[in-house]
Amino acid sequence: MSSTLYRIARACFHARKRVLAAWLLVILALGVGKVTLGGTFDDAFSIPGASSQVGLDQLKMTFPEASDSSAVLLLIAPEGARADDPAIRKAVEDELTVIGGYPWVKGTVSPYNEYVKGMVSDDGRAAYARVRVAGSVSTFTDAQREALMEKAAELQRAVPGSDVHAGGEVFSVNMPHVSGVEAIGVGVALLVLIAVLGSLWAASIPLLAALLGAGQSILLIYLAATLVSINSTTMMLALMLALAVGIDYSLFIVSRHRDQLARGLEVEESAARATATAGSAVVFAGLTVIIALVGLSVAQIPFLATMGIFAAVSVAIEVALALTLLPAMLGFLGERLRPKASGRVRKARGNDPSRWWVGVVTRRPIITILVVVAALGALAFPAKDLWMALPNSGRATPGAADRVTFDLMSEHYGVGVNGPLVITAQIVESTDPLTITKGLQADIEAMPGVKQVAVSTPNKNADTAMVQIVPTTGPDDPATSDLVQRLRDRAPEWKNHYGVDTSVTGFTAIAIDVSSRLAGALLPFGIFVVGLSLVLLTVVFRSIWVPVKAALGYLLSVGGAFGAVTLVFNKGIGRQFVNLPEAVPVISFLPIVLMGIQFGLAMDYEVFLTSRMREEFVHGNTTSAVEDGFVHSAKVVVAAAVIMFAVFAFFVPAGEGVIKPIAFGLALGVALDAFLIRMTLGPAVMKLLGPRAWWLPAWLEKRLPVMDVEGEGLAHQLSLADWPTPDAAGAVHVEDLAAAYEDRVLFDGL
Repeated sequence: MSSTLYRIARACFHARKRVLAAWLLVILALGVGKVTLGGTFDDAFSIPGASSQVGLDQLKMTFPEASDSSAVLLLIAPEGARADDPAIRKAVEDELTVIGGYPWVKGTVSPYNEYVKGMVSDDGRAAYARVRVAGSVSTFTDAQREALMEKAAELQRAVPGSDVHAGGEVFSVNMPHVSGVEAIGVGVALLVLIAVLGSLWAASIPLLAALLGAGQSILLIYLAATLVSINSTTMMLALMLALAVGIDYSLFIVSRHRDQLARGLEVEESAARATATAGSAVVFAGLTVIIALVGLSVAQIPFLATMGIFAAVSVAIEVALALTLLPAMLGFLGERLRPKASGRVRKARGNDPSRWWVGVVTRRPIITILVVVAALGALAFPAKDLWMALPNSGRATPGAADRVTFDLMSEHYGVGVNGPLVITAQIVESTDPLTITKGLQADIEAMPGVKQVAVSTPNKNADTAMVQIVPTTGPDDPATSDLVQRLRDRAPEWKNHYGVDTSVTGFTAIAIDVSSRLAGALLPFGIFVVGLSLVLLTVVFRSIWVPVKAALGYLLSVGGAFGAVTLVFNKGIGRQFVNLPEAVPVISFLPIVLMGIQFGLAMDYEVFLTSRMREEFVHGNTTSAVEDGFVHSAKVVVAAAVIMFAVFAFFVPAGEGVIKPIAFGLALGVALDAFLIRMTLGPAVMKLLGPRAWWLPAWLEKRLPVMDVEGEGLAHQLSLADWPTPDAAGAVHVEDLAAAYEDRVLFDGL
């Protein structure tokens, strides 16, 4: 691979103008496509094959009015009045008549509908109406929301002293956006690059490459949204990843290039060698991230698989830029990147901070291991209480229209009104559907956790019955999940008694099923990524213990990240530091996304640190291989980790709902893995193992392919390219050489 990258880099160096033009044409074409064809995001959550999804699909055909997207108009009557007073009722119904005439409104449900119970509160102070709209939540426009808000204001004016609010699911859309806060993270990355590379020109290259790749990724996602359903979180996740890995991958190559220039290598040769050597590690690191992201499809949930695929595409774009555009940019800058000779005396190696640190952590390796494991174990412990759910209006930003309506509905009707459940029953073979619906209603109302049955009726064709249930608990309350399970457990009983098949559905039930499937996918996905790390690192390092150490360290760091997310987001400890108004559940797919991304990044740091230790060891340094290898690679790894942390961390303060805990978990996970696992626990374990760290059974050694992730084979080959020189004596070194002619052995084992 390194030889191929060497040739690609040389070609891109020579054809740098064409390479740059090609990448600019790509982003221009994507930009034109986005403007002319760019689609919209779809934040609907579905789970094919689940009983709740099957029930909802059937509901859309048999009860389309019950499955439409909707808004809510909530009226709270003036003090001393009732919401069902004749004058107030007339004002409400007149306003609903006007709203019903909008072309994008499919119908309205009045609070005074005789077939629907509970739309006027028990104390008579509140009444709410439903407005069924065409399309989905994602296609509902801001202009349509404004129209409903205006109608709410008109109704409030028509009923002096009243309080009227518009809310509901069509108001719960918060499209992701990039603010100035995220740009600060990019600024921090630039400062780190300048400090590490020592040149503004050199620092600008990784930043420009990362920004170009991030722009292409975002435009591609918008363009693809015209063809497939894409969640809005996909764009922000791809942006974070593209910036973080794009800067880091380019940093590794540019840093190697600068080191080679400082040793006097020609610019073209240095660019090619840097891409071939450090670029080989970039390919390996990128592939691990891509494989882990594509592995998100193991949960068998379409929106999560799509999210993983497009995030993986963003990483692939950044790898391609690092291997092609980067050598071209190195060619443009040429000699300007060569470090200037410094008159300052270099610090003695013993005063190097990285050498001091590795000396501290390896002096008493057992103590270091125990301290790190205990600290991360304690941080990971709260993760057992991780509270996950899908977004709903009750978790929106306080003061948002849908949040205000949600809270007022909870106050006047009970929190369960915001998360109704629906039971569908197949009554096509029944001769008395009304008896069945009444029986189901009576059975359900007697169950604990049920506040009331709002509707229990067959459809017009009398082939399906629908029972709408208002729980006593909210949509993301674990007690609501228990109620769903109890309702499902009654299915055999209802089948025997009424002869009908039942299904629990509705958006609340689907959210519960999505969360349940995601939780169930964590173990197989964890086995997948840990198993993958063991296989890949065994091939790379020709060792058994190094992969085991790396995999266990990954579990510690990802567990610590989960624990910190639980403390801050679920329990609210320190929430002010992340601009979080209140304790909330985290998005259900956070754990699996965090595991996948952090796995790739952890293997990245593992390769860059441990490969240098192995290089020292195989070259005969058996006493200080850990320390010397650490010193050679620590500076770049620290810089890469700081950049990753900064990019992720600055998505936290302004990040909304879904993206905030993901960015927080990634920022903290990267910091824990880089600084505590790879740069503290790792050297201590390697020192404790000593030469045993590189043990590999002979039978396995023969069967493993060779993967030179640092491109050292090419570097060695190039170093001997001019050998022997005219004034040098020739020599050949061989090991285990044998020769035979027909059946006669001439010599063996020289």
